[in-house]
Amino acid sequence: MAASYDYYRIFYYVAKYQSFTRAASVLLNSQPNITRAMNNLEQELGCRLFLRSHRGVTLTPEGEMLFARVNVAQEQLRLGEEELMSARSLQGGSISIGCSEIALHGLLLQVLERFHQSYPGVRLHVFNHSTPQALTALKSGLVELAVVTMPVRTGVEQPFSVTELRRFHEILVGGPRFAALADQVMSFTGLMDYPLVFHDKSTWTSDFYNQFFAERGLILRPDIEVATTDQILLMVERNLGLGFLPTFFAKEALARGTVYEIPLEEPIPERRICLVCDRSRPTGSAVQKMKGMLTEIAAEADPALRPD
Repeated sequence: MAASYDYYRIFYYVAKYQSFTRAASVLLNSQPNITRAMNNLEQELGCRLFLRSHRGVTLTPEGEMLFARVNVAQEQLRLGEEELMSARSLQGGSISIGCSEIALHGLLLQVLERFHQSYPGVRLHVFNHSTPQALTALKSGLVELAVVTMPVRTGVEQPFSVTELRRFHEILVGGPRFAALADQVMSFTGLMDYPLVFHDKSTWTSDFYNQFFAERGLILRPDIEVATTDQILLMVERNLGLGFLPTFFAKEALARGTVYEIPLEEPIPERRICLVCDRSRPTGSAVQKMKGMLTEIAAEADPALRPD
């Protein structure tokens, strides 16, 4: 047996107002149609739901049992409609974002600050991932957006879409012990004579540098491998080795004099911070607004990224 949802909806209003006439008025229907629907529901369920009198209707014990369930269902539907309306108006809802550390510092923090000021009712769930981890989370549906660092080759396939948000360069830095190197030009072959601090092999950054050095006939063997860029900075400041940092990441440490930029014989190729979306999954209003704000703020910093 599968009675029509409309029957249960009508039952709810008849029971709530204890009147076929009042229920018909609320539902913008006729009283005979309401009566007919309730007679059909009673026949399908095989029991009486209402006691009818000239004063109106009251629920039978069976009707009370059914109303207890229908009332909960109707309330859940109402709450669901309110949540959707709230999310559409950006007074509620949530966004889950997977991001790499460099992408967080290089752009996403600025966007999150503006978004939260504009839409404080939207909950933000930000997961610190490596780029491969963020893309895996996006593919599995654990996050709705990925803001990550991309090498020259993306390795991203359908149904993912990639939008470039920011380009950046990395520089070689050393701590006070290596300050004298700031007055020299370092070759990549010469760099092999110094202790090096790099990301561990699970990251695309590691892949990028391994390929970069291999193209120059060199094998990259870091003395220290770490999980995050801020750990590279800490290690470099403590004179544990030389490391590569995005210019925006190294800016404050350079100003403090805790690290020094070491000139290179050729620059490191620029890399990109990108927004990755899964086009096969539907997205809500909050996610759409976040995507728009990401591209908007990226275009403010680099007009070349402004959409046509």
